[in-house]
Amino acid sequence: PVRGGELPNAFALAQNYPNPFNPSTTIEFAIPKNEFVTLKVYDLLGREVSTLVSENLNAGSYKVRFDGALHASGVYFYKLSTGSFNTTKKMIVTK
Repeated sequence: PVRGGELPNAFALAQNYPNPFNPSTTIEFAIPKNEFVTLKVYDLLGREVSTLVSENLNAGSYKVRFDGALHASGVYFYKLSTGSFNTTKKMIVTK
């Protein structure tokens, strides 16, 4: 993940942009403290299709690209998880 500037004071997961997308999109998130972070993508049936982040990260704001070129058109979910925070958002791949 690419880290940005100022330190956030809360967890945040932004809506991916662009959405819908083809073939790739950017997902931004923020963590207010150093934590182990996972960012995973799931299909509509809840099957994991990609792990974008799975590592200890320092507090900060991050951007990650998701390449949907190898995935079918449709709705996907991306989930940010840390020791104390979980949230999920929806994105759409169009071909």
